[in-house]
Amino acid sequence: MSVANFRAARDFLFTHRTDLTTAARDFRWPELDNFNWALDWFDGHLARGESAARPALMITGTGAARLSFAELSARSNRVANGLRALGVSRGDRILLMLGNVVALWEVMLAAMKLGAIVVPATTLLAPSDLADRFTRGRVRFLVADGEAAEKFAGLDPNVRRIAVGMVPPGWTDYQSLYAGSADFTPDGATHADDPMLLYFTSGTTARPKLVLHSHRSYPVGHLSTMYWLGLQPGDLHLNVSSPGWAKHAWSCFFAPWNAGASVFIFNQPRFVARDLLDAIVAHRVTSLCAPPTVWRLLIQEDLAAWKTSLREVTGAGEPLNPEVIEQVERAWGLTIRDGYGQTETTAQIGNPPGQKIKPGSMGRPLPGYRIMLLDAEDHPAEEGMVAIALDPPPAGLMRGYQSDDGGIEAIAGEFYRTGDVASRDAEGYLTYVGRADDIFKASDYRISPFELESVLIEHPAIAEAAVVPAPDPLRLAVPKAYVSLIAGHAADRATALAIFQHLRARLAPYKRIRRLEFADLPKTISGKIRRVELRRAEAARGTERAAGEFREEDFPELS
Repeated sequence: MSVANFRAARDFLFTHRTDLTTAARDFRWPELDNFNWALDWFDGHLARGESAARPALMITGTGAARLSFAELSARSNRVANGLRALGVSRGDRILLMLGNVVALWEVMLAAMKLGAIVVPATTLLAPSDLADRFTRGRVRFLVADGEAAEKFAGLDPNVRRIAVGMVPPGWTDYQSLYAGSADFTPDGATHADDPMLLYFTSGTTARPKLVLHSHRSYPVGHLSTMYWLGLQPGDLHLNVSSPGWAKHAWSCFFAPWNAGASVFIFNQPRFVARDLLDAIVAHRVTSLCAPPTVWRLLIQEDLAAWKTSLREVTGAGEPLNPEVIEQVERAWGLTIRDGYGQTETTAQIGNPPGQKIKPGSMGRPLPGYRIMLLDAEDHPAEEGMVAIALDPPPAGLMRGYQSDDGGIEAIAGEFYRTGDVASRDAEGYLTYVGRADDIFKASDYRISPFELESVLIEHPAIAEAAVVPAPDPLRLAVPKAYVSLIAGHAADRATALAIFQHLRARLAPYKRIRRLEFADLPKTISGKIRRVELRRAEAARGTERAAGEFREEDFPELS
C-alpha cells in the first residue's frame, strides 16, 4: 500500500496545484512502511505504461544523451547487478563524484535499489575534502571520472574505485557494470526510514556537517518541492545546479520524477547565458529553476529576444533581489517564484503557482510543513528563527546529523531550528532576514546583511556584495560592504562615490553602509559567501582603515 499512498498524496497536490490554502490545510504525508522509491515508483510506475517511453533524462551539450524511463530503469538495474557483483550490499557507502553524465543518475537509482547509501560529492573537492569524506563518511566504494584519479591518490586503498571514462590502473571500468542483467531482484524489503543519502553540508562557519536522509525524507519529502516548482507530467524541467549538492537531488532527480516530468540538462564548458537561453528555446523547456547568481547573469541579456516555452520560473539557494524578478517579468511575462529549504529538508516555504507574489518574500509554508518563528526565548514571534514544528515531523526532514563516531544525532524537542531568521506579515508571507549568525547591531539598530546586499546589487556596477559589521568607536559597529564588480567597472573613487550615492537614495540613515571595499569575496566550495571570514578580518583590524577602503566621510559631496 505504500506506493499507492505515495501516489495519492502526489495526486492530491496536483488537484490543488494553485490552491495553497487548501493544499496546506488538508495535505497529509503518505503513510509508509516498506518503500523503495527507485523500485516501487520509478520502476513500478514511471517505467511502465504510458510514461515508459517518455524521456526521463535529456542531456544536451557535452555528453549528450536521451533516455526514456524504461531505458533508464533497465540500465540502472544492470548497474545495480554490476555493483552487487563487486560486493556492494545494503548499508554500504558509495561516494559519487561525477558531473552531469548519465552514470550519475544510473548510480543513484542503482544504489537505492541495493539499499546502499550514496555520499554525493562535487567535482570541485580537493584531496583534503575527499579524505574527510572517506573517513567521516565511512566510504567503501567510489564512482568517479577516471580523469580525477589523482585526487584520490594516497587515500584509503581499501575503497573500491570505479571509473567512468578513462580507467586508471587499479580502477574498475564502469562500462563493465552494464554486463549485469536488466532484471533486478532486491535482497529484501527496504523500510522507508532506512538510510539512503549522506550529504556533507557546505557550512559557512565550520567544517561540513553530515546530513543523513532516508528513503522517506528525500524521495517522498520532495513532494513539497514538486508542488512549489509547479511541475506536471510531461514537463521538461531545467535546474541549473552542480551535482554533489542537495539542490541537484531536489530538482534534477526527485521533484521532477515525482511529477513524471523530464529532467533537462545543458552542459557547458563554462557558463554562457546566451547559450543557455538558446537551449531553453530550442528544446522547448517548460520549467526553469536557477540560483540568483544565474538569474543576475541572464538579465544582462535582452531576455525579450528569446521566445521561450517556459511556464514556470523559480529561484532558490539564496533570496532573490526584487529587481531581478521585475526584469524577468517585463521580458517574459513570468514571475520568478522564490522558495526556501535546506540540505537538511526539502522545500519548506515557497510561492507555488497561482499565488500572489510579494516582492522580497520567499512565500508561505508549503504543504506538509508547519513553520513557526521563534524569538530568543523560543516564544512565537513576528520576526525570529525559522523553526519546523515536529508534532508530527514532516517527511522531508533528515533523519539527523551523523556524528564522527558514526552515530546519528536524532532530532529532539518540539522544533527543528533552521538557523535562519525571517519576518512574517499579516497575510502569513515570510521574508528572509538572514542567518542568525550574520545579523548584527549598529548604533543599537538591528541590521540584516541581506537587506543591505539586496540594495547594493541593484547598482549596475555590482556583481556580488557582502555586508558585515566593522568596529566603530562611536557606534560600536557600522555596516561595511565588500563588493565585487561587473567586468568593465573600475574599483576606484568614482565608482565608490556612485555606490554611496545609490545607497543614500534608498536606505534609511541608520541602515546606511558607511564603509566600502572592493574585493573578491571568499566563498564555500558550493559558492556561498563566507561572511565569517570577512567579519574576522574586520574584528582583527579594529578601527584601522583597510588598504583600499572607502568611507562615507571621504566624500564631502555626499554632505
